[in-house]
Amino acid sequence: MSADRSALRRAIERGERDGGAIEFKERLTREVHLADGRMESLVAQLRHRVLSGDGEATYVLGVTDDGGLAGIAPDAFSETMDVLSLLAEEADAHIADVETWSAGADGAGDTAGLVGLATVREGGMFEADDDHLVVGTAGHVDHGKSTLVGTLVTGRADDGQGGTRGFLDVQPHEVERGLSADLSYAVYGFADDAAEPVRMDNPHRKSDRARIVEEADRLVSFVDTVGHEPWLHTTIRGLVGQKLDYGLLVVAADDGPTATTREHLGILLATELPTIVAITKADAVSDERLAAVEREVESTLRDAGQTPLLVDRHGVDVAVSEVGDGVVPLLRTSAVSGEGIDALDRLFEALPKRATPERGTFRMYVDRSYKVTGVGAVASGTVNSGTVEAGDELLLGPMADGSFREVEARSIEMHYHRVDKAKAGRIVGIALKGVDEAEIERGMALVPRDADPEPVREFEAEVMVLNHPTRIREGYEPVVHVETVSEAAAFAPAEGRLLPGDTGMTRVRFKFRPYLIEEGQRFVFREGSSKGVGTVRDVDPDGADGSEAFDDDT
Repeated sequence: MSADRSALRRAIERGERDGGAIEFKERLTREVHLADGRMESLVAQLRHRVLSGDGEATYVLGVTDDGGLAGIAPDAFSETMDVLSLLAEEADAHIADVETWSAGADGAGDTAGLVGLATVREGGMFEADDDHLVVGTAGHVDHGKSTLVGTLVTGRADDGQGGTRGFLDVQPHEVERGLSADLSYAVYGFADDAAEPVRMDNPHRKSDRARIVEEADRLVSFVDTVGHEPWLHTTIRGLVGQKLDYGLLVVAADDGPTATTREHLGILLATELPTIVAITKADAVSDERLAAVEREVESTLRDAGQTPLLVDRHGVDVAVSEVGDGVVPLLRTSAVSGEGIDALDRLFEALPKRATPERGTFRMYVDRSYKVTGVGAVASGTVNSGTVEAGDELLLGPMADGSFREVEARSIEMHYHRVDKAKAGRIVGIALKGVDEAEIERGMALVPRDADPEPVREFEAEVMVLNHPTRIREGYEPVVHVETVSEAAAFAPAEGRLLPGDTGMTRVRFKFRPYLIEEGQRFVFREGSSKGVGTVRDVDPDGADGSEAFDDDT
């Protein structure tokens, strides 16, 4: 809810005029305003307002015909927005932005209901291109991940103190401490008729992100993860739980590769994600130090079974054609001097979208949830497969008891731009009707109403132990990260034990609740200093209740 009521005050003072772009509405309902005859009249009215405003109209909602603050209940406001969206669609327009306030004169509390401003613009709702690239960043704390991404999406040089990092740190304690404690998202793009990338002026401004989505012919979204060791589970969630096309691993020239660098590299490679390495802070060290760190990174990649490819030596085109399949492009960058930024731009403009197996059924794993006044509960995440459209009837779950809740996709947003549908690979927020935000949990999935999903408490997997101080026996309880699920689970190795470096079969049983898991999904498991990767092989093994594989107290 916006605290600044000046925009609302200005719209009311300007008022409704026959030839103006402002329209007052107290409330819109499906029953009354979408009825035959009335709907056609309202669509014509909306089209007139948009044309009068040179392509943009303002609807003031929750007010009387003379501009008095009537206010409407949150549920009624949501229905009003749904109806206005349908009217806009019929008029070949779309809702570009919504702001809401309490109808109370002092703006305090919601007891008096809501008033809102909806900006309606000409043209249908944006549909993203099929070439949208999603890149996950990784690397040690203070190695410059967020700063590098901030410079890429804005084109601004950093001040040497991590100033562009502020475009991605969204929590107050992150800004204060200079550390990212959660996943951040940023976007920029490329237009076919523009020589320079389409960048953001202010990533914190919703309309600026929406502009990028609207203007770019190719979008590049970044999932900026966490480098601080206590939050490694969040980094794993970012790399495993999103539908990423590439990984961008950063290594600071003044620090060089660290244990965290190697751990993040291991996760990227274990999840079979094509990876690029950027040596950051190239301006902060001598040429000799920079060359030494470059050699150290090359050695680290070879130790991991990868072939480093120096972009400065071989060029961007070669890097684009060779990345993946054991080849890792490596380049020097500086967010301060701009070194390597142009090469990264050309890489992201040219890198191919990763081909993924087509599956027609929509599925999205929830990564975050939040509540928007006047809209309701929103679940955000990356569309795993299929397509979802506004108005689709869906199932959300499983809940703790294994059941699924019937919900409706009220509306869909991508980088603050409202869209009519979203395809696999899109990072979106879906406003849901039929569920409270408090009931939505990370790791739940959204699927079509007729999907008949089967929750899974136990499954059989093939795992590789990357690191463990001794041996893994029955009862070993790591945290398993699969999609956006992060849950403690008990292992029961088929051969009774697994040693470091071993690959073998094991049963995996979630300790507390079931999830929607399917065969072929990759996952990472971690407990203390031990870690490994696995692939789900069977979600309905013999004795699926786990009685013969696990003790009763697991």
